[in-house]
Amino acid sequence: MRRRSFLKKSSAVAGASAAAVSFPHVVTAKPKFKVKMATTWLKNAPGFGTGANYLAKKIEELSGRRIRVKVYGDKEIVPALQVFDAVQRGTVDMGHGVSYYWQGKIASAPFFAAIPFGFTASEMNAWLEFGGGHDLWKEVYDPFGVIPFSAGNTGVQMGGWFNKPIETVKDFKGLKIRMPGLGGKVLSQLNAAVVTLPGSEIFQALKGGTIDATEWVGPYNDLASGFYKAAKFYYWPGWHEPGANLEFLVNKKFYNSLPKDLQQVVQVAAKAANNRMISEYLSRNAPALNTLVTKHKVQLKKFPDPVLKKLKNVSKEVVADAAKKDKLSQKVYQSMMKFEKDILSWQKVSEIAYGKSRI
Repeated sequence: MRRRSFLKKSSAVAGASAAAVSFPHVVTAKPKFKVKMATTWLKNAPGFGTGANYLAKKIEELSGRRIRVKVYGDKEIVPALQVFDAVQRGTVDMGHGVSYYWQGKIASAPFFAAIPFGFTASEMNAWLEFGGGHDLWKEVYDPFGVIPFSAGNTGVQMGGWFNKPIETVKDFKGLKIRMPGLGGKVLSQLNAAVVTLPGSEIFQALKGGTIDATEWVGPYNDLASGFYKAAKFYYWPGWHEPGANLEFLVNKKFYNSLPKDLQQVVQVAAKAANNRMISEYLSRNAPALNTLVTKHKVQLKKFPDPVLKKLKNVSKEVVADAAKKDKLSQKVYQSMMKFEKDILSWQKVSEIAYGKSRI
């Protein structure tokens, strides 16, 4: 009995030893990534800059800090209008901006930001998510080795700051105004002198008289930028950007180097940032507008209806012409127009009708 017990125990010990030798416990370190995100905004700028910060923080949190993201503002690595190029070259792994800044490089780029009298924020998100918009966006950027994601939306913007009232469309003639994207092309058709400036340069240009007028975003950003110190009249509505979609750019080679779980982290973090920003703007614009009007005595004005009608008609022509630049632009334009037609019948009896009933 003692001999059998001894042999049994010896066999168990030997088996355990063999298992330990054959199947050692190996701890594999998970790869970690330190990345740079260049933005088109002043560092920590309200809404935009803080939105980029939130996105970076969310990526770090969801990845368990396996991805570390350092955010850079305008000119800290490259000037604002060169962010896309920096991501394409791999100078930085990520970028944060708005696509109409690249319209000189990519003809269809402005369609993924905002088009005059086009989609609202909710409509833009719906088109991107369920109308094929995001697939088209990826197709447009793919030859450049860049992957785009939505990173926020400002909602309907304001029409801009002016030092002279706009009473007829003739008042745009010779007006030096900062307005990027297709909205700027519309005003060019009305003989305005249109320029594109990054946000960091607008205030000094307006105050110094280099420009006569500017659009930027809305009360939240415009109050922080101090435009009330440089212009008298604040116009609405923002016909040129009814739902400005911000973008998060990722270098394709870098993205493909990430494990699948971290690729999912990047996607989920972008969606979180996108959802958060539209809520922030809706919340913060109202008190900021009240401050501009009551404290700083800004003269709030609506564009006259005949002016808006003319702007709308010219916008249709400009957007249609922009779609003729190349086959991809035409493809994107046709997708947007079809989606707008499909949803407009519902919008007329839902959000549009309800909005009118509240006034």
